[in-house]
Amino acid sequence: MTDASLDFAGFTPTWCGGCGNWGIGKAVELALKKQNLTPDKIAMLFDIGCSGNMNDFINAYAMHTLHGRALATAVGVKIANHSLPVLVTGGDGALYGEGGNHFLHACRGNHDLTVIVHDNSVYGLTTGQVSPTAHKGHKSKSTPQGTIDRPVNPLLLALTQGATFIAQGFTAQLPQLTEMIEAGMEHKGLAVINVLQPCVTFNKVNTYAYYLKRIQKLAENYDPSDYRAALEITHLPLEEKFPLGIIYKTDRVTYQDELPQLEAGPLVHQSPFTNAGELARGWR
Repeated sequence: MTDASLDFAGFTPTWCGGCGNWGIGKAVELALKKQNLTPDKIAMLFDIGCSGNMNDFINAYAMHTLHGRALATAVGVKIANHSLPVLVTGGDGALYGEGGNHFLHACRGNHDLTVIVHDNSVYGLTTGQVSPTAHKGHKSKSTPQGTIDRPVNPLLLALTQGATFIAQGFTAQLPQLTEMIEAGMEHKGLAVINVLQPCVTFNKVNTYAYYLKRIQKLAENYDPSDYRAALEITHLPLEEKFPLGIIYKTDRVTYQDELPQLEAGPLVHQSPFTNAGELARGWR
């Protein structure tokens, strides 16, 4: 395998200088290279927004989906070829807001996907309206007096709805974030990696300095298989402490493993049904 075959670099990113997306993009690229993957051996589904622009910045099989539909599209890709690693990248608005229903069902179904969420509390591409993770009182163009909604707790939501791998990273800590993405891809089941990602242009509250004062690495003796411990940590007030690390990890049969149609191998390699009898046997 040559170095050229490992080149995931696409077009030069157009993100704002200092945007947290730069760190996430580099972490994804490093995680893919560390696994000796090649651009033709990975599928990536991107939502819209600044994070979705990564579709042009990483060289791989990829699709820029409709707003909120990246997860739904990824489920279809994984069922069509469950031997292929599938990554989903989107913002907190796309995955917890417009695509929130797909997020819930991906968790409960334990689909074998790796979901990387750019969590910056705003809709950056549309100039900074509040997203579902914005804290109560956050002022923006859409909420000049401050939002009256309570924020979504993505870690707690993922945990209680059945995700089998839950982690949180910070875009300024590249080595740890790279390891999380790699571990999430190696995990069999739904892996959710929430990434604290400052928007330097439209969010003047959740800045790098803000997070550096509040991030807290998990203790070395922390056991990610302990559901009760994970429940306690994910209940932490969001504006006070942000735990970093693999918060929960467990084994559970995946959605794809329970489909009898996939027992003979990926659908893309199977012969199509030729008559109604074969179709009925396929759905036994």
